[in-house]
Amino acid sequence: MKKIAYIRVSTPEQRHDRQIEGLREICDELHIETQSACSTKRPIYNEVLKRLKSGDMLVVWDLDRAFRSVVDALTEAEKLRARGVHFQIANLNIDTSTPAGIFVYTMLSALAEFERRTLSQRTKEGMAVARKKGSRIGRPRVLTDEQLQEARQRIEVGGMTTASVAREMDVPQWTLSRSLRRQAETETVQ
Repeated sequence: MKKIAYIRVSTPEQRHDRQIEGLREICDELHIETQSACSTKRPIYNEVLKRLKSGDMLVVWDLDRAFRSVVDALTEAEKLRARGVHFQIANLNIDTSTPAGIFVYTMLSALAEFERRTLSQRTKEGMAVARKKGSRIGRPRVLTDEQLQEARQRIEVGGMTTASVAREMDVPQWTLSRSLRRQAETETVQ
């Protein structure tokens, strides 16, 4: 039986030292990936899954290092179990080769999903409150209202094209077009 570790961080700025340190002593192989768990392409993860044989064990440090959601975690664990592959969450000492391990794994997966959805809901509620108070959410606008007014005049009165005005303002054409459209929609609503 081989114990194969999958180690993941979401961005190059994040460190995987904690995972490596925790898994080095208990695993035969370590495979490291820098990729968001939500990414549809995780080549290292897919390669690790291909390498696992009946009797092997996939080991991760934390539950969220391998799976996107509870459904994903349970589905993947079931696929592994069907192949005779076990799964271990090292920092929690959960091992799906035992009935108790499967039970605890299922409960923790549900709790992790609940936490993720609760955080998402709180974020959306906070953004809604901020919008009601007049705060703008998102990236700062590239063009001011004054710049957009000037651009609109140059296009409507001066006969210039959106592309030429955008070039002069040193912004992509789609940025100017979208900004002008947004400003026109706002004026219509008011």
